[in-house]
Amino acid sequence: MDAADLRMFQSVASTGSMSKAALELNTVQSNVTARIKSLEEEVGFALFERTNRGVTLTAAGRRLLPFAARAARLLDDARRAVADEGTPSGVLTIGSLDTTAALHLSPVLAAYVAAHPAVDLSLKTGTTCELVEQVLDRQLDGAYVCGPANHPDLQVEPFVREELVILTAPAITSFEALSRKPDLKIVVLKAGCSYRLQLEAMLARRGIVGVRQLEFGTIEAIIACVSAGVGVTLLPRALLGSIWERGRLRVHPLPNDEGQVETVFIRHREAFTSSALRAFMDMARPALTIAAAE
Repeated sequence: MDAADLRMFQSVASTGSMSKAALELNTVQSNVTARIKSLEEEVGFALFERTNRGVTLTAAGRRLLPFAARAARLLDDARRAVADEGTPSGVLTIGSLDTTAALHLSPVLAAYVAAHPAVDLSLKTGTTCELVEQVLDRQLDGAYVCGPANHPDLQVEPFVREELVILTAPAITSFEALSRKPDLKIVVLKAGCSYRLQLEAMLARRGIVGVRQLEFGTIEAIIACVSAGVGVTLLPRALLGSIWERGRLRVHPLPNDEGQVETVFIRHREAFTSSALRAFMDMARPALTIAAAE
């Protein structure tokens, strides 16, 4: 089998159709059908079940698919390595938590864009779960997520340590006061948010369970709702600034084992590290030192 056969196999598997794969690969259906038949003869197993609606993977096809994907990624990395002459250029896609982007990445991004104009830099935000999956799937070159990030395919390095605090309306004076609220709600970002998961666990350890969840798309909306007494949330203290100083929120510090969280930078262990990514990581490390000093 060769790389072209595996690429064709992947396309048929993803589209579920020989004709759609032919369109995707800019070839004719008869070529796709012949190449797949040849591949099946070579491996000695049928890879697809043919139906009136298209094709589906057989058990043997499902076993082959991850190896085909790995081979395609390896070839792509090889092409990128050959083309990379040491000067940062091309596309670089970095992922980040919303809070990390807001607190720490703006100066890094601005300095990087100014220093490396040949790089098309893109920043995508999401939850820790989303970002980890996207790094593993090679959709992102790297991402800043809430640690720890334990996965054998990930390379992890620390970025910054944050202090997390419970935020409530000013009238809520303690956790005991929270437990006495019959209609307690937590105001959080979407499912997969690491702060959301930690908040639920913290409340459960204090016997506060069965709380309702209100999801909002932005940190600003969360803070506004908490300030209005709609519910409580968990966020890095550094986000508050003048909002806390104006008395809109009450801050409830947590014990060190609960109140400290490390944000880490992750990348795929087997992926090619381009000059553009290496330059970005080198530029972000001084930002870590500055954040730690603050």
